[in-house]
Amino acid sequence: MDEEMENEEVIVAQSCNFSYLCYMKRRITTYGGYFERFIETLSAKELLKLHYIISLLETEDRMPVKFIKFIRDGLYELRMEYNNNIYRVFFIFDDGQIVVLFNGFQKKTQKTPSGEIEKALKIKEAYYGDKQSSNR
Repeated sequence: MDEEMENEEVIVAQSCNFSYLCYMKRRITTYGGYFERFIETLSAKELLKLHYIISLLETEDRMPVKFIKFIRDGLYELRMEYNNNIYRVFFIFDDGQIVVLFNGFQKKTQKTPSGEIEKALKIKEAYYGDKQSSNR
């Protein structure tokens, strides 16, 4: 096993009715239940595609702009298209290798709605507030 693989964790992940082994570079987590409520609105095929993109985020060093875009203030969006529908999920990187997923939505306009960005920034602020409180 090479040095890079020794530093990576082998996990068994189960989602969308299938299992696989992957070498994890990042740990994915959620905050506030926003992401869970969003995925309840997706079809099985949309959920499968989202799972694929999240698994890339979890395992790949670099991601193409097709899937990730920096928004501002440490906020990023995960980008997904399926059957002419466009979806976005906001997230942050925390402590280097942890990805925290926030709110998601179906995008219906060319530009990401500022209200959705502001909501994600407020969730980010609450996340760091809760994190700071739990570290006391």
